[in-house]
Amino acid sequence: MASIIKRKKNYAIVYNYTNENGESKQKWESVPTYKEAIRRKAEVENQLLSGTYIPPVQQSVTEFLKDFVSTYGEKRWGISMYDGCTALIGNYIDPIIGDMHIQSINTRAVDKYIQTLRKTPCVSTPTRKPSTKYVTDKTIEKIIKLLSCAFGQAVRWELIGKNPFKNAVLPKTVYKRREIWTAEMIRTALDACTDSRLYVAINLAFACSLRMGEILGLTWNNVHITDADIAKDDASVYIDKELTRASKHAIEMLGERDIYYIFKPLLCDTKTRLILKKPKTETSIRKIWLPKTLAYILRKWRQSQEEMKGFLGDEYQDFNLVVAQSNGRPCDDRIILKEFSKLKETAGLPNVVFHSLRHSSTTYKLKLNHGDLKATQGDTGHAEIDMITKIYAHILDEDRKINAQKFENAFYANPDLREVKAPSEPAQPSVDVQALAEQLSRSPDLLTSLSRMVAAQQAPHQPC
Repeated sequence: MASIIKRKKNYAIVYNYTNENGESKQKWESVPTYKEAIRRKAEVENQLLSGTYIPPVQQSVTEFLKDFVSTYGEKRWGISMYDGCTALIGNYIDPIIGDMHIQSINTRAVDKYIQTLRKTPCVSTPTRKPSTKYVTDKTIEKIIKLLSCAFGQAVRWELIGKNPFKNAVLPKTVYKRREIWTAEMIRTALDACTDSRLYVAINLAFACSLRMGEILGLTWNNVHITDADIAKDDASVYIDKELTRASKHAIEMLGERDIYYIFKPLLCDTKTRLILKKPKTETSIRKIWLPKTLAYILRKWRQSQEEMKGFLGDEYQDFNLVVAQSNGRPCDDRIILKEFSKLKETAGLPNVVFHSLRHSSTTYKLKLNHGDLKATQGDTGHAEIDMITKIYAHILDEDRKINAQKFENAFYANPDLREVKAPSEPAQPSVDVQALAEQLSRSPDLLTSLSRMVAAQQAPHQPC
């Protein structure tokens, strides 16, 4: 069914196959060694006999990914996922391997692609400047994960025989430990904070373990801080949406699925929109109980908003948002982050990102509840409890010192251990006089040497 032909230094496997139109076509495949030619010949013949042979497809990676996004991504991805994946395709996939045919992508090509990515400069956008010169290992991991999903679908659609990205060897990603603020640092930050919006945001992030989008998407109808609620220790917030920025293209392609509201932009030619949307996971929809002090902080903040609403009148755009701009419009996260950056410098605090407050919150709660992961997971809204143990449960040095103190009190306080004494000097062995006399009688030389040693010790020392 297939034959091997020598062509200069290479070998060609020649065989006939039937294309998708039922036409008989001849295929030549070149390999560098005769051993590889024999292996490939057997492989092709087996595929032709078993009906598993996949005819050549002249489809480029770019063309295939367009099909993949339209038939797979638009049905399964959310707004943020769609924007993220299409950005990776446009920035780091199409420009590098977009012109290659999908059937020419093998394991070796994948390895070369990963090497190329590590030398590829990060793409800059009008709203985001890269923090590193070249594509990071973490981004490469995301790219390969996306391509593995895409080429997995190509196998399912019978465009290729196997997924070359499935077992790709990725660069070893070193996850840098995220620095966090201690409770004392957060108190210092709150004391130094002069921006009311930021003050409320910090309290919600630390006390409620909220993400930035959840804070900015929180509405007053989901805040329960009546006198009765506070008196019964039942003051709470209910998280069922988040504020995020999405591209206009993503909204048009995916429709308004999981979108509650699209805010009208101030400028008509902007390519993005602020939206209120459903949280990314079902577990993110949750009720979180408030400390009484935070409940009173929120009541005072609401009162100030009502005063501003009365002052501005019709100019106030009421979207019922807890953290909003002075005129009621949604507060972009860049506004909060800008004020947060000023606060860090003013208060002389360590340079952490705002999301670190969520890490601080999780750590602090684990300390207070003695490691109750389930209760902590209820506040953070994580789908997997491993996320808490692996990423968010930072161990502070002061607590490690306390561990040593507790170990001392619990273990070494045992009287039997505290009264342990150092080992005594070993007893000097007793001399068997009779055995020594018998030994000396058998060895005159030993007797002579011993006599000289005794005489030397007894003789008076002569001055030098």
